[in-house]
Amino acid sequence: MWGIVPAAGRGSRIQPLAFSKELLPVGSRPHETGERPCAVSEYLVERMILGGADKICFVISPGKSDIMEYYGAAYGPADIAYMVQPRPVGLCDAVFRPAPLIAPDETVVVGLPDTVWFPADALASLPDDRLSFLLFPVERPELFDAVELDGSERVTAIRVKQPEVRSRWIWGAFKMPGHVFHALAALWRRPERRDEYIGTLVNAWLAEGGSAVGVKAGSSYVDVGTVHGYRAAIGLLGEGVAPHDTTLPPGVAGVPHSREVRLP
Repeated sequence: MWGIVPAAGRGSRIQPLAFSKELLPVGSRPHETGERPCAVSEYLVERMILGGADKICFVISPGKSDIMEYYGAAYGPADIAYMVQPRPVGLCDAVFRPAPLIAPDETVVVGLPDTVWFPADALASLPDDRLSFLLFPVERPELFDAVELDGSERVTAIRVKQPEVRSRWIWGAFKMPGHVFHALAALWRRPERRDEYIGTLVNAWLAEGGSAVGVKAGSSYVDVGTVHGYRAAIGLLGEGVAPHDTTLPPGVAGVPHSREVRLP
């Protein structure tokens, strides 16, 4: 399974930083010498590995070589690859950059590297055979991509940062088979589309007869891309519920291969 990590954004909401926002230290990890700081993107990588990913592709901008230096070739049991997005032209462009690497019969999971969410193993609840969204309840869904469902948990629409929404559930990650990934990429490449946001592309997919499901398996979600979100993430990780969620199986809670050897 491939995990795609779109990490080419400029992070303007939390600048100035002297490094890529995906490397912002949030919390810490146990280490053989005690503890070490944990980059915010490590939470997503670990959750992808828990969900079955054994290959992770970071999509980075030309100026984000520090992500390559940090992660190197592997993280825990997962190999790491990199693709470059030459210009910051939207999430869809970043998500579909790894298309040449992905076979139609492989599974793909996509998440956002500046988020922290629980439970850590929630991706395992998503089916492998269709487009599916991992959903989280939030107080301000109008600030995110709110996902509307019918009575059978099928996605009927995604409202991208709209002031009037009828759902408090937002997507935090999504999963699909490789052939669906390539079908979505083909739809996005049409001259009349070139969507910036995943939500508008999925709405077009649904309008043309495609389908998607929403899985309400998420309990907590924080966007760390703002100072307020950063503080909220620190608070979330400090809650009593967090420690058991962050205790990952041996070989999953890894260290970037550029700094340490791969864990057994």
